[in-house]
Amino acid sequence: MYPPNPHAALGTMEFTKRLSRCRAGWCQVVLIVCSLVSVLGTAAGAPPLGKPTDKILLTISGSIKFTNGPGVATFDLPMLDRLTQRKSVVETPWTTGKVAFEGPLASSILDAVGASGSKVLVTALNDYTSEVPIEDFRKWPVILATRLNGKAIPVREKGPLFIIYPFDAYPNLYNELYFTRSVWQIKTLEIRK
Repeated sequence: MYPPNPHAALGTMEFTKRLSRCRAGWCQVVLIVCSLVSVLGTAAGAPPLGKPTDKILLTISGSIKFTNGPGVATFDLPMLDRLTQRKSVVETPWTTGKVAFEGPLASSILDAVGASGSKVLVTALNDYTSEVPIEDFRKWPVILATRLNGKAIPVREKGPLFIIYPFDAYPNLYNELYFTRSVWQIKTLEIRK
């Protein structure tokens, strides 16, 4: 025998009212859960940049989604250090012998600001500019070096930031085209469509 139906004693009207209240309650629960998932999903997709507490080394503008200032994202060294890092031991036209450059992946920086575009206008402290295809930063593990042989790169030695292509992993990049895109003493990146 089947167990007795607890609702059998209720009249049809009473059962319908209780069912409606139950459904309304569940609808509220479902709406609350959906709202939480939406808020948490947005928060997860938009990691907070935080605010620089040290000297600002890099300012990013243009086609970016996440900012920490009016229309820009600014980074100090501790903020850059929190991004995905890479070490590249390479020979370059600007150094003697093999040296170790370390710094955040350019793609990690683009992700941190939600960059969407096709080009990056890189500007140095002396106002030298170079337009770098954003594809370079997505295709190869290019870094914005913050350290040379384990030490912060001073301005007089091409710091504080220096674009270093992965000449160690991709020797075919060791040519004039990529040398012109290897900007040093970087101060700003402008993401362009």
